[in-house]
Amino acid sequence: MIDALIRFSLQQRLLTAVLALVALAFGLHAVQNLSVDAFPDVTNVQVQIATEAPGRSPEEVERLITVPLEIAMTGLPGLEEQRSLNKNGLSLITLVFTDATDVYFARQLVMERLSEVRQKMPAGVTPVLGPLSTGLGEVYQYTLERADDGQRELTQHELMERRIAQDWVVRPLLPGISGVAEINSQGGYVKQFEVLAQP
Repeated sequence: MIDALIRFSLQQRLLTAVLALVALAFGLHAVQNLSVDAFPDVTNVQVQIATEAPGRSPEEVERLITVPLEIAMTGLPGLEEQRSLNKNGLSLITLVFTDATDVYFARQLVMERLSEVRQKMPAGVTPVLGPLSTGLGEVYQYTLERADDGQRELTQHELMERRIAQDWVVRPLLPGISGVAEINSQGGYVKQFEVLAQP
């Protein structure tokens, strides 16, 4: 078979050269249209539901919030898997859809179900959709430092001031940057005011 192919190629040199040039043109066209990513996104279609319930234990969060939400989400078109995480005062539900499902369509379906189940939630508890992001997760982390910090340990007051700067100065500026989906702050001390009333 290979002998016949080589014999045909030698006998039909012009046809072989034209076919090679056509294959080269198709190859160059494919290389120009090839998408190249440093970190290709292989994430499945996910929609997250986050619900804050301050002051509730993980057992209460699961019983009063997570289970009713999971029951409401069952039967969604294209839904493959449900995962949930219950913490103190926080419920996180991840809904995984088939790859053929459009992520915006999936979010719309979840929003419709959320509007139905919101009335069954405890008072002051409102489930919200998580941001539209990929499985690459947190891409960039940064710290707020001063030039004179050195290796010394910061005081609680300094850590509180850094957290105030993060929450009220840096964080509001970052969502304006293209491609930023969410900013998660951690560390430092959140400034709190305690009011002691004299009855």
